[in-house]
Amino acid sequence: MSGTLLENVLVFGRVLRGLGLDAGPDRMLDLLAALDHVPIGGKRDFAHAARALCVRRRDEIARFEKAFEVFWRKPPEGETALDLQSLGERRRFRRPALTSAPPPGAALPEAGDAPAADAPPVLHLTLTYSAQELLRRRDFGALTGEELETVQRAIRELAWKLAQRRTRRLESGDGRAMDLRRTLRRSLRHGGEILAWDRRQPREKPRPVVVLADISGSMERYTRMLLLFLHALTRGLEAPIEAFLFGTRLTRVTRELEGRDPEEALAEVALSVPDWSGGTRIGQTLHEFNLRWARRVLGRGAVVLLISDGWDRGEPEALRAEMARLQRSAHRVIWLNPLLGAPDYEPLARGMRTALPFVDDFLPVHNLASLEELGRRLERLPADRPMRRQQARPSAARLEAP
Repeated sequence: MSGTLLENVLVFGRVLRGLGLDAGPDRMLDLLAALDHVPIGGKRDFAHAARALCVRRRDEIARFEKAFEVFWRKPPEGETALDLQSLGERRRFRRPALTSAPPPGAALPEAGDAPAADAPPVLHLTLTYSAQELLRRRDFGALTGEELETVQRAIRELAWKLAQRRTRRLESGDGRAMDLRRTLRRSLRHGGEILAWDRRQPREKPRPVVVLADISGSMERYTRMLLLFLHALTRGLEAPIEAFLFGTRLTRVTRELEGRDPEEALAEVALSVPDWSGGTRIGQTLHEFNLRWARRVLGRGAVVLLISDGWDRGEPEALRAEMARLQRSAHRVIWLNPLLGAPDYEPLARGMRTALPFVDDFLPVHNLASLEELGRRLERLPADRPMRRQQARPSAARLEAP
């Protein structure tokens, strides 16, 4: 837990105590311990945990909810007076803008301190929960320079874990198969008498992952963040991973992304890819992948992550045929579209509409929250192949041009 969040949780306890709630230091310590089990990504989960520990009577719920919303909200520009008189208190708290910080050695005001005559006491917040939540949901294409650095660090720190697959090899366990060799060896230590039967179970390994990422002109504002995501995925996953970039042609960048330093890895990728920010021919590049690479990298139940906005200059029939072939070869096809994060987005592009019938999961990939959700999806992938009810082929006249 960061020190700033810890500080703000303790200050929040002082505010609750000033409102008459049971939010003593012991309760705040319990709340800090609960944060190890409450997902930080959900603000309401945090609120429910705090309310369960600090609210004892029904009439305190409204005061707690109001105080939580006021305290953890994103502060407006400049200093804003925070009037808690409506909550039954005479004190007024004013907090500065998010970027301000308390002077060195300055003590935070206690809830019982008397306000000054000319100004209310100031509650200094160096980093609020709402600011973290806002940055998690900020679109990659709208990040400022400072926010970009923060998000890049967060992407590098993401933990990735892939669902396991059963192999044909067996290992000691509680399965149905008898382990006669181990049973006989054990019996020799007891004079040849078999006291228990050893068993074997299928060995499990993580599924391979294949990433096909679009670097055409329409994806330009997302390209850098997605390459950082690919580097973090390559470094963080224990499973075998293959990475390809495509625009009008396909380029394998698995080796370039294996470097420890992300900036050096991205520089190596930039030197190896000849068609940055050009056009997009998804069908043609998928044909090359299916022809040259599918048999090498799609074995053992591989999961395919196809990252693109779906804008395609190729022929729809070629894309449809190659997507169908890709889906038959892969355990699961997951299409990640950065435009899907927009509330009014509809898959109207010709390439996207053509490919969708052959996609098992259609997910956004436009901010940190979407990457975290992708991580949870990959960790919970079912062992069985999905039920695929492919739609009838639409006529070319119904497809809209991109």
